[in-house]
Amino acid sequence: MYKHILYPTDGSAGSEAAIAHVREIAEAFDATVHVLHVVDTRQFSLGMSGNYMSGPKGYGRDRPSEDERRRELEERATPFVEEIAADFEGIETRAAVREGNPHKVILSYIDENDIDLVVMGTEGRTGVERYLLGSVSEKVVRLADPPVVTVRADADDDE
Repeated sequence: MYKHILYPTDGSAGSEAAIAHVREIAEAFDATVHVLHVVDTRQFSLGMSGNYMSGPKGYGRDRPSEDERRRELEERATPFVEEIAADFEGIETRAAVREGNPHKVILSYIDENDIDLVVMGTEGRTGVERYLLGSVSEKVVRLADPPVVTVRADADDDE
């Protein structure tokens, strides 16, 4: 039924909470787990890149460029994703790092890799952060073709 399971992760508590579910489903169906991390480029367009402001007295001039910052984030993300993939001992895994708008990258990855199921964590953003960035999991649930299982970071606290 499920041959390819996508586990998008950002290292958050929500993502961590989903790992056990990914493992259990993958073992039950002998499925391949795709571990995906998206370097969120929206932060650069919102003015959070290094050289966005060069005010008086050289403020911001010694900060890394947007390209340098992206490269640094990708370089840090690759071992992070590979380490998570290695933790799925006995389960076939694929690790990937992409950059872009997270929900769009996840949806593209689903199509490109014939993903049958997505299992992802949710954080419960509120206020301005949710308005500006939205909920990645909410967008994936609404727009993805395969089923999407979401796991709240505090799911175990309810028991």
